[in-house]
Amino acid sequence: MTSNPLNPSNGDEEPKDPLAEMLKNLMGGQGMGNIDPAELAKAAGLPDDPNLLAQMFSQVQAMMSASSEGPVNWQLAHENARRVAASGSDPSITAQQSREVDEALRLAEMWLDQVTGLPATGLIGRGWSRAEWVEETLGTWKRLTEPVANSVANALSTAMTEQMPEEMKSMMGGASSMLQNMGGAIFGMQLGQAIGALSAEVVSSTDIGVPLADLEMALLPTNVAKFGEGLSLPESDIRLFLAVREAAHARLFVQVPWLRGHLLGAIEAYARGIHIDTSKIEELARELDPGNPEGIQEALSQGVFMPQRTPAQDQALEKLETALALVEGWVDELTWAATEKMLPSAAALRETVRRRRATGGPAEHAFSSLVGLELRPRRLREAAALWASLKDERGVDGRDAIWQHPDLLPTAEDLEDPKGFSERRQLAEASDSEVDDALQKLLSGGFDEPKDAAAADDAGQNDAGQDDAGEADAGQKDSGAPGPEDAPEDDAPEEGGSPKS
Repeated sequence: MTSNPLNPSNGDEEPKDPLAEMLKNLMGGQGMGNIDPAELAKAAGLPDDPNLLAQMFSQVQAMMSASSEGPVNWQLAHENARRVAASGSDPSITAQQSREVDEALRLAEMWLDQVTGLPATGLIGRGWSRAEWVEETLGTWKRLTEPVANSVANALSTAMTEQMPEEMKSMMGGASSMLQNMGGAIFGMQLGQAIGALSAEVVSSTDIGVPLADLEMALLPTNVAKFGEGLSLPESDIRLFLAVREAAHARLFVQVPWLRGHLLGAIEAYARGIHIDTSKIEELARELDPGNPEGIQEALSQGVFMPQRTPAQDQALEKLETALALVEGWVDELTWAATEKMLPSAAALRETVRRRRATGGPAEHAFSSLVGLELRPRRLREAAALWASLKDERGVDGRDAIWQHPDLLPTAEDLEDPKGFSERRQLAEASDSEVDDALQKLLSGGFDEPKDAAAADDAGQNDAGQDDAGEADAGQKDSGAPGPEDAPEDDAPEEGGSPKS
């Protein structure tokens, strides 16, 4: 008799209980002891249908038994992301597509040389499939989402354990610790789902404004073609415009080596402050149906994060949004300068990209709900206006010199008033110069000199005054001139008479 892999037959050719088999496998092949599968299923509110149980527990077993080095099962995240990326049309890149991408990126570098002083990267342009995008970027996604993902996975595992009926807890015994893996597996699967869905929307390695793949310059031809649907523009123009944007991003991140860490650090700082809404987690755990992955995904996609932010997180969010806007604004301004006279469709494509970056696609919204991160440059237009103003005022080299150090970057206030940036910077530099001069004077003991010198001057003036007075008295005596004591007395009146006239 042919055996069913989910419900293998025993020696008596009677189907084994799927719940009993799952528990046996989860316990390393040991017997279930005193656990009665029927009572366990009844306590857990599980269905009686053996086939439905077999399907459900095959999914549960995969989630709980998968190995993981931390709260989040990144192996499942990777596998699910690859599966989702391959679920649509994701053909391998052809030689023709690779050649077209390389030529577009080479031409883009030549155009950019005319509008920026930052040198070309020397990177070789590559064409990626969606699966290749997942492979190249998953490491950075892990870095960016791990603080939030760990919190959600731990909270989910704890809530699931607390929501388990007491009868089930006592019957599971030591095996209940396996539920700790389940929270990380569930969240890992959903994170992989979100990243895989993003792979169907992005058109390049830096499309979301973050350098997900270090030292890479790539386009996704399948998604570039999808981006151009409905625009009624030549695909070569669309590819070239997007290539200029990708090359501008790459040039900035390569030639400004501190920028990638600065941007990723701003994202991590914000992510560490995200708080989990435990009431939503508990509600999710109560309604959790392991046999319905779509329901789990939908519940997680609604978001499990506290809407309120702390002052520290508000500050981190402002820093992150400003950094994203400055990068996107510079790329937008540079791309426009490089293409406005070369591509007739440049204006239309610029506006299309701006709107797309401002609103985001469905996959981007799902990702932001899942991990609490929204990587959209809300102030792209203001940032582009700031960079354009700085070019008019300082020239190309003066504009790009601002990327020399993070302390030189414009602030959120500068985005609100681009014209006043230089004046505010000059005032700040003048104030810093005064502070530096005062500090230098303090360290050199200069603040003691005026006080001592003034005291010495006062003492000298007093001594000089006394000497002058003494010399004047001596002069009077030597010259025989009458002094005050030599002044003649008035003639006294004679007795009984009147004074002399």
